[in-house]
Amino acid sequence: MPEGPTIVILKEEVQAFAGKKIIGVAGNTKMDKERLLNQTVTGFKSWGKHFLICFHTFTVRIHFMLFGSYRINERKAAVPRLQLQFAKGMELNFYTCSIQFIETPLDEVYDWTADVMNETWSPRKATRKLRDKPDMLVCDALLDQHIFAGVGNIIKNEVLFRIRVHPLSVVGKLPAAKLAALVKQARQYSFEFLEWKKAYVLKKHWLAHTRKICPRDEVPFHKEYLGKTHRRTFFCTVCQVLYGE
Repeated sequence: MPEGPTIVILKEEVQAFAGKKIIGVAGNTKMDKERLLNQTVTGFKSWGKHFLICFHTFTVRIHFMLFGSYRINERKAAVPRLQLQFAKGMELNFYTCSIQFIETPLDEVYDWTADVMNETWSPRKATRKLRDKPDMLVCDALLDQHIFAGVGNIIKNEVLFRIRVHPLSVVGKLPAAKLAALVKQARQYSFEFLEWKKAYVLKKHWLAHTRKICPRDEVPFHKEYLGKTHRRTFFCTVCQVLYGE
C-alpha cells in the first residue's frame, strides 16, 4: 500500500497536468467517469494515503489500497481503473484502486492537521487523540488515519523500532517521553521516507521492516501479524520495551 510520502511524490510528479483539460476517459471503474470529459484539472492535493484530483466543482479521490499503482504518460498491460487522457498524448493511468467523487469542499471533508506530511500537521492534536484512546495498542495507533494520516505499515515498524517500543504496548501505559517520541518520529520518519524514496534508496535504510536480525542486539526479529488490521509487524523483544503488562 502506498504510504503518505509516496502520495506526495505522485502529487509532485503530476503538476504538469494542472490547468489541462481532459479530452478522453477510459477504465473499468463503475463511477460515472464520463462526467470528467472536458473538465479542467484545477490542481492536485493529498491527504494521508488519498490522492486528490481537483476540479472546479468537485474532486476525484483515489485510494490505492493494498495493491494500487499508477503510470504517468505510459501504461501497464493491465486494464486501468481510470485513465485520463489529455492533449499531446499526455495521460494518467490508475490501477487497482478505489475511485470516489467528493462533491463538498475538501476543507469540510479532511482534517489537514492530521496529515503527517502536511504543513499544518499538529503534534498537539495527535497527542490529545492518543490520550483519548489509552487502551489502544501502539501498532494500531500508528495506523489510525484519524491520528496519523499517511503512516503505513513500513513507517509503523520503523518508528516503533527507532523509539524502542514493542508494538503490543498500550498507548495509555507509555511514559510521556515515549509518547512524545512516537508523535515526533511519525512525522520525522515520514519525511526521511520521502527523501529516501526519491533517491531510490528507501529499502537500504530499513532497520526493522522485513529484516531478519535486529541490528542492535543481533538476535532474530519476531514477525507477527498484530493489531486490528493484522498487518506484518517486525520487532525485537530485547530492545523494544513492552509497556502495559
